[in-house]
This record gives sequence, C-alpha cells and structure tokens, in this order.
Amino acid sequence: MADRPDMARGEHLPKLRPGARPPHPSWLPRQRRGTTPQMIGRYPDFDVLDAVGTWDEATKAVVLSRLDPPGPLRFFGSDEEPALRAFCDVVLAQDAEPRVPVAEMVDAKLADGKLDGYRYADMPSDPDTWRAVLAGLDRTARAAYGDRFADCTDERRENIVGELAQGRLVGGPWETLNVARAWSVVMRAVLAEFYSHPWAWNEIGFGGPAYPRGFLRLGGGPGANREPFEKPGAVVLDPVREQAT
Repeated sequence: MADRPDMARGEHLPKLRPGARPPHPSWLPRQRRGTTPQMIGRYPDFDVLDAVGTWDEATKAVVLSRLDPPGPLRFFGSDEEPALRAFCDVVLAQDAEPRVPVAEMVDAKLADGKLDGYRYADMPSDPDTWRAVLAGLDRTARAAYGDRFADCTDERRENIVGELAQGRLVGGPWETLNVARAWSVVMRAVLAEFYSHPWAWNEIGFGGPAYPRGFLRLGGGPGANREPFEKPGAVVLDPVREQAT
C-alpha cells in the first residue's frame, strides 16, 4: 500500500509532488460496503445501491443493467482489443480487479451506433477515430519500444499516452487525425462510460439518480448538511481550504 499523502501539505496534488505525479490511489482505504474499482475509495462505507428502493422502475432498470456481466466485443476486432483494453486501463488507472468494463461499454456504444450526435468538422467519425487511435498506439509502441502497446510496461504505456494527450504523436495513422482532438474524442467516450457505472459512483460518493427521491439539503456545506443517504469520506480535511490558507 502506498504511503498516505499529507493533505495539509498538498501532497495529493500532482504539481506539488516530486515528478509532478499524483500518489497511487492504493493509499485510500479498502471499500467496506458495495463495490468500487480496485475496491478502494474515499467513501468506504457508501454503496449507491442502498438507494435502489427509492428509484422508479425505469430508472432502476437502466442503472442495474450496467451491472450485467459484459459480453464479447462486437465493434473492435481481436487485433484491436489488446490496445483498447490497455488504453482504457492506463487512462483510468484501473490496474486491478474489479474494473468498470469500460472497453466493453465503449465497444457497445460504437457497435450500436449510439454516438453523441456531433463531431469535429476536421475529424473522421468517432468509430474511424477510435480505430486510427488504436492502430496509432501500436505503431508508436513498436517504433519506440519494439512491442505492441498492450505488451509495453506501465511506464512506457503512460509515456505514449502522455504524448497523445499533448497531441505530439506523428506518423502512420496519426497523419489521418488532428491528434489533440483525437485525444478529446476517445477520452470523452471513456469518461462518459466510466462515470455512468454505479461502481464509479461509489468511488466518488455520488448519490445516484435523484428522481423521484429529490434532495433535502440545498444549503451546501460539510458534516450536518449531508443528505441522509450520504456517508463521510475517509479524509475529513478540506484540501482546498487548507491550500488557500
């Protein structure tokens, strides 16, 4: 387990840490109730599914369907699957089970044609962008390290993804894309799917659908102003206030 950062000194903030990297999330406590990615989180006694009885039937059906075991990929081919899974793990820091099945969720969205309804004017369609990005990741990994992206070490994968985020990858499939915008396209999909899943809600302490339950505490503030279904976090220090003082 990683050492717990000193929140008062801002050691949880990447810009204040050596190497400008955040601490590994394993310093957080083990989840005691419900499920979170890697079974760690800031709200170890919170499970959004405790509220399932407050949801109407339509809401319940939508949310609980996200917990179904994922099926096989239908959009991406077997040659693309390793890069897809490795990319999703790197950008979401999912390095152990249980994982939110983001690769399958993105695949289902593309296979069903349930796209966002808009795209950059100078970019190919989202499905074509995804295929080019995965091919580009493998090309860059082979050129730099002699391996497929999925076969690279964690550090090498992170290096490649960091260059992608900065829009600096070139050659082969990257020449068909505005690389900075390609990063935006794939991350929009990855983050939307991750944060639609109840395990991610548990990780961040999100109370889930408010219909028809609604909210009681509208004034904001910590402690006594929590909703009845909310739980205290593992860290009671307000890091924003501490850094401001």
